[in-house]
Amino acid sequence: MFLRKKEKSFGSTYDYMIVGLGNPGREYENTRHNVGFLALDRLCETFSAETKKVKFKSLVGECRIGDSRVLLLRPQTYMNNSGQAVQEAMAFYKLSPSQTLIMFDDISLPPGKIRVRRSGSDGGHNGMKNIIYLSGSDAFPRVKIGVGGKPHPDYDLKDWVLGSFSREDAPLMKTAVENAADAAVCFVREGIDSAMNKFSNK
Repeated sequence: MFLRKKEKSFGSTYDYMIVGLGNPGREYENTRHNVGFLALDRLCETFSAETKKVKFKSLVGECRIGDSRVLLLRPQTYMNNSGQAVQEAMAFYKLSPSQTLIMFDDISLPPGKIRVRRSGSDGGHNGMKNIIYLSGSDAFPRVKIGVGGKPHPDYDLKDWVLGSFSREDAPLMKTAVENAADAAVCFVREGIDSAMNKFSNK
């Protein structure tokens, strides 16, 4: 009886899902690859929400943005298998890719800049690559959060994205995370076109 009641509270329909990509574990906190988690944290702060329930290989929570009920998803599969968590949640709640916003790091953008897109390729990002592969669709709206490129060609990419922000970049990234969360709110309230127009030059 208790389990059925608990399941019922999370079994209702959601209008949207917002996903922050990153790696679980203290050693990955505040690294470039985890800015999707940081943006989701910011969203949780804004709406007094928490991602603590364990479901879909993720930590999940929910909030209401305007008239919309929104599922918040923090995959715990490690970045390269993010699609497992996203696909499970989408299938369970019958959400389409267009209802599922993904927030993640982008090395092609300067630190502190964000870009909102309606859909597109994975852009070389392994988390998005897995999401697109397992869902069979690239029609996911997304907020790309710039972390900057490698300092020189010989620098190992894995070491770069799993590294922490420099002292100079830290305040820029704080602003970027705030803008990414605001863009997600705009997406839910006003739609992807408005979010792209308002936030892609931030």
